[in-house]
Amino acid sequence: MSSASAAVRSQSPALKALFKTPEGRYNLLHEKTLPSAAASHGKFVSQLTIAYLKEKPPANPSQAAPSATSLGVRSAAARLLGAGNGSRSLNNGVSRVVSANSKTGGPIGASVGSIAQLPSPNYDGKGTYLIFNAADSLFISDLNSMEKDPIKSIQFGNSNPVCHAFDAEASDGHDLLIGLHSGDIYLVSLRQQLQDPGRKLLAAQHYNKEGTTNNSRCTCVAWVTEREGTFVVGHADGNIYVYEKSKDVTADSSFPVIKDQTQFSVAHTRSNKSNPVARWHVCHGSVNSISFSVNGTYMATVTRDGYLRVFDFSKEQLAFGGKSYYGALLCSAWSLDGKYILTGGEDDLVQVWSMEDKKIVAWGEGHNSWVSGVAFDSYWSTPNSEGTEENVVYRFGSVGQDAQLLLWDLVMDELLMMPPPPTPRRLPGGSPTLSSVRSHSATTPLLLLPAPSIGDIPKISPLVAQCVHTDPLSALIFTDESVIAISREAHIKIWERPQNHQPTQSGGSSPKDNAATIIIH
Repeated sequence: MSSASAAVRSQSPALKALFKTPEGRYNLLHEKTLPSAAASHGKFVSQLTIAYLKEKPPANPSQAAPSATSLGVRSAAARLLGAGNGSRSLNNGVSRVVSANSKTGGPIGASVGSIAQLPSPNYDGKGTYLIFNAADSLFISDLNSMEKDPIKSIQFGNSNPVCHAFDAEASDGHDLLIGLHSGDIYLVSLRQQLQDPGRKLLAAQHYNKEGTTNNSRCTCVAWVTEREGTFVVGHADGNIYVYEKSKDVTADSSFPVIKDQTQFSVAHTRSNKSNPVARWHVCHGSVNSISFSVNGTYMATVTRDGYLRVFDFSKEQLAFGGKSYYGALLCSAWSLDGKYILTGGEDDLVQVWSMEDKKIVAWGEGHNSWVSGVAFDSYWSTPNSEGTEENVVYRFGSVGQDAQLLLWDLVMDELLMMPPPPTPRRLPGGSPTLSSVRSHSATTPLLLLPAPSIGDIPKISPLVAQCVHTDPLSALIFTDESVIAISREAHIKIWERPQNHQPTQSGGSSPKDNAATIIIH
């Protein structure tokens, strides 16, 4: 047992099976755990991804693919769902695929090269699944099943999986990214893994094999919204690599030496056949989280040096950024309308950043330890709302190493009364990410906000503060029917929303602004 876990257990009161909000009670519906035979995973923290598998694609190869315009916002929404967001829970209607204690198969034996055609057995796989890592294995659970044990486990013999992301709109069926502690990245078909009874990773595309491009550990992976087949991988050395699924996984990519580890720079490969296609050097330290705005225009990163950096992804430029009050930032999330970003980290605070004002507009105080997961509840709407634009409220949640789940309401009327932002200043030489230096252009100075003073930022208090686990928590997900949290020891709890809850997709924006049915992380 970790020291953090022991501290939480010694201080936690008896855990309740429900928590109350103004709109009603959230009741504990069921739990998911590791198989009894699974070993303790020690220092590796479990992360959680939700995956929504659609109907199995038609077998007719001549069927035309949907146009880009028909995918529209639907593509953006579905891709972002795999990044840890809630969406409509589906009734899977499938039986267990394999016993959690199955010993069939062996260590990882992924085939590298062209993507294999998906098999077409009777098993369809349609449904909603929870994907999480523990020790050297990746586990898959059926969200809507009452079974505690996973329906599938995939074992990695060479390293431990540490991060993952799902793309529901992957046209070729290869939709699940898995990043390893060794730096290796695998791309597989979730449906194909569920169809196989063994513990072997099947038909995987293998990127950065044995650290050929970067030998530091993977820290986060994310699909780029509105860019079919493009994904990014963050590493512990402060680099982010951009990959194109359509390019050869074995093509060599070489990048120039980074001259100044404290400066932001972007470098591209010389060959159009190389993969990865670009390297973004963000900072000197680990990239802890990557998230994209719903339209894919902006990429937010939080890093070990305590900075949020928001980039215009297409222009490869820093839009704005700022520093935490203290310590590293660990997690981030976008609001549905792209107006706000949440961050959390080692200062025990939840920060709310405004894209319009390019600054922190509120601090959430309520955690007693590091904040490890944040998310907007894009399905929540103000009780008895009549669709007016008055008093718009954003609901969001956070979890931390104090084993608490906190719910917050950000009231827009209160934001209007907040003081003006501090005057930005140019950071002195050597400060992290002072300028954007693209490898093919001149230096362009940019600004980052310094750490704010404690009296400069308005404070908000949580609506609900509930100790829900005996272990530190690592991630939080909202769906239209539930709230889901996972502990760092891979124990998942699922709370059902109040019975009178009417699913919407507000994301904090007023009903007038919600023309798109989309989710954001």
